[in-house]
Amino acid sequence: MSRFEAKKPSVCESDPLQSERVRTTLPVLKGIVTSCYGPSGRLKHLHNHVGGHVCTTSQSSALLGRLSVTHPVLKILTSSMQNFVSCFSDCGLFMTILCCNLIENGQGLDLARTTVIEANKLLLRLCTTYLKSEVCGCRIPVDFSSTQILLCLVRSILTSKPACMLSRKEVDHISALVLRAFLLTIPEKSKDSIILGKSVIVPLKGQRVLDSTVLPGMLIEMPEVQLLRMLPITDSSALKVALFCVSLSGDVSDTGEGTLAVSYGVCLERAVLDQLLDLGRQLVRDHVGLVMCQKVIHPSLKQFLSRHHVIAIDRLGVALMEPLSKMTGSQAIGSLGSVSLSSYGSVKDLCSATFGSKHFFHLIPNEVTVSSLLLCSRSDTSWEELKLTCQTALHVLQLTVKDPFAFLGGGCTETHLAGYIRHQTLHEPGSILKGDGCTQTELQLVAEAFSRALESLAGSLEHDGGEMLTDMKYGHCWSVQSHLPAAVNWPDLLSSCGCGSLSSEEQLSWSYLKGSHHPFMPQACLPQEAASSSSDLTLDCYTAKLNGLQVAVETANLILDLGYVIEDTN
Repeated sequence: MSRFEAKKPSVCESDPLQSERVRTTLPVLKGIVTSCYGPSGRLKHLHNHVGGHVCTTSQSSALLGRLSVTHPVLKILTSSMQNFVSCFSDCGLFMTILCCNLIENGQGLDLARTTVIEANKLLLRLCTTYLKSEVCGCRIPVDFSSTQILLCLVRSILTSKPACMLSRKEVDHISALVLRAFLLTIPEKSKDSIILGKSVIVPLKGQRVLDSTVLPGMLIEMPEVQLLRMLPITDSSALKVALFCVSLSGDVSDTGEGTLAVSYGVCLERAVLDQLLDLGRQLVRDHVGLVMCQKVIHPSLKQFLSRHHVIAIDRLGVALMEPLSKMTGSQAIGSLGSVSLSSYGSVKDLCSATFGSKHFFHLIPNEVTVSSLLLCSRSDTSWEELKLTCQTALHVLQLTVKDPFAFLGGGCTETHLAGYIRHQTLHEPGSILKGDGCTQTELQLVAEAFSRALESLAGSLEHDGGEMLTDMKYGHCWSVQSHLPAAVNWPDLLSSCGCGSLSSEEQLSWSYLKGSHHPFMPQACLPQEAASSSSDLTLDCYTAKLNGLQVAVETANLILDLGYVIEDTN
């Protein structure tokens, strides 16, 4: 007889931020993500005690996706980060660290939580208005007629991921390839709106990174014997393409859901095979030269197509279906019945390609909107990290097409914005408050905590015990070694700011980032012409960082506003 346990009552916890579990685990989570931040961030080696996949990474999506988080408050934070990264790919660590800083600093204020939340909303509105304005001093325009800024943007993403284990030469090589792969996805003939194509990353592990390359069209891996048997029957001309997303294996289990009625004496397998051969005859009549299938093609159908000089490629997998449909202009066919002529597409040519020990079909499109990035790396671990980083870079370039701007990186946007907040809340508090629910004094207290959260985020880029400075003119972030003498000449120790746009040769004064200094209005340092011609800037994605700021503040406000946590422990 089965045993039944009485249902346990739900556990109700008031003021969860003051609980011992949150007060001990939130700083640990913050320490983990903070230690991963930036080009010199520390790697994390993730595995479980029973074996399975091992991951070495410093990327937020790979990191928090594999961490087991149990407390509901922390789940809000990690879920918010994962949803954010799924939309924007970049700035996940930025968003998470800033959110933790805002929660920590908000708790430390001797103010009501509702007051802190309202002031945070006002400051977020102040920041977003400034960052979107033409007078913003920490963003630069992206000119698509030149590749300089775009290369800087891709290079900044690659150098921020140390687990890729790339040299400077390799970074430059991969940056150029990623940019070229992206540019190949932009259609040459576009009307009012642009529909971007797709870049497919093809793995080639065990080869040098410098052997990586980009090809227009699609590479489909194929055993050498099969490749040699199929290619001699083609001529170098356009091929009509049929793309199937349904199985052509002839298995009865692949016919779909529902009841299957079979007449007495009918061989089901033979009937399905006859239907497949009828389909093959139609493809031949329609002069199809290339049949591609997401799943398996029956050997008899393959043999029939081969006799009629039709190339058949199966086991493509679901990931290649969308780019193949875009590249060939074909519609995925989902039934074994009669095929509409409008479902067919075409390719310009089909040839073979060999890279390392792998052999590929190379599909060359009529108009290039799909590219193949053949990505090489020395080990599985570095290849997985490099693949994720290249995917992020490609997505960032897509976002930049929509919003053609970039933020200054290396912590300079954060310190510049912190200086702007302090100046505005001191000199123009009335324009920020506009009768909302907090006083000028309360606004300035929260503004200082908000600015410290941004500066602490910039300081998280330093992992080797150095000191972080900010200049008193542009509000940029600078790094210098620790344990300096009392009397020091800063220009002798500093080379350039975090983003690389300023040098210490300019007439500047500096202050420690954690110190106190008089509020000032930070200026813009680069005219648009100079920004477009700079070739060694550290930049951040405009769309991802702007949205990351908003998500960080909104998530921090949500967590600060929690009064109770009710858990079902059954």
